[in-house]
Amino acid sequence: MRDYKLVVLGAGGVGKSCLTVQFVQGVYLDAYDPTIEDSYRKSMEIDKKVFDLEILDTAGVAQFTAMRELYIKSGLGFLLVYSVTDRQSLEELIDLREQVLRIKDSTKVPMVLVGNKADLEGERVISVEEGVEMSSKWGKVPFYETSALLRSNVDEVFVDVVRQIIRNEMEVQTNAGPGSAGRMSRRETGLTSGSGPNSPLGLQQGQQGPLAKAHTAIDRPSNAKLSSQGKTKKLDIKRKKKKDCVIL
Repeated sequence: MRDYKLVVLGAGGVGKSCLTVQFVQGVYLDAYDPTIEDSYRKSMEIDKKVFDLEILDTAGVAQFTAMRELYIKSGLGFLLVYSVTDRQSLEELIDLREQVLRIKDSTKVPMVLVGNKADLEGERVISVEEGVEMSSKWGKVPFYETSALLRSNVDEVFVDVVRQIIRNEMEVQTNAGPGSAGRMSRRETGLTSGSGPNSPLGLQQGQQGPLAKAHTAIDRPSNAKLSSQGKTKKLDIKRKKKKDCVIL
């Protein structure tokens, strides 16, 4: 089982806690209680593999920006959440995303853009098209509109981030694959001095694998026997020649 830490980021009051609790517990939080830091765990199966997810629900207020940096450093995937009823919350995500990319020192960070409170159509001030436009500006980051109240697209946003993390890990393994795969193959045979204690055969440096030892065990007695027979034959020939000379 793989452990992944996901971080939910966004301005205060956009529904980060509601999304997280709905995903983890299947419960909608009706009352607003400003979050400083809440951590949740959930095990779930994605693409026939089980993952243990740690989800960090972060504070949306400015005085906790120092703590936010610590969350970003430890996180593997990020949900950037705004409310479709609050234009300022979308604008704040621009700086938040830049902070994530800077701290992670990468332009390819597993991330989704989430427009929450999509059920409040009467209060909407940000259109779906504006969310799509922001996604395109960010390099086509996956974009979803969600409703924690109706549990609409709640599971999907978390699953999407996990799949991005998996794809990133697979790309890293693929890029490093040919060389490392070749080395592992030689280690498994036990015929290289580079095999370590954690190799499948548990060989230390300088040891021979079982195949090499087996060959050595067979070859040495055989060589010794042939050598002994060769010496005996030579001695018999010499004795015979000496005996013939005496008769003459």
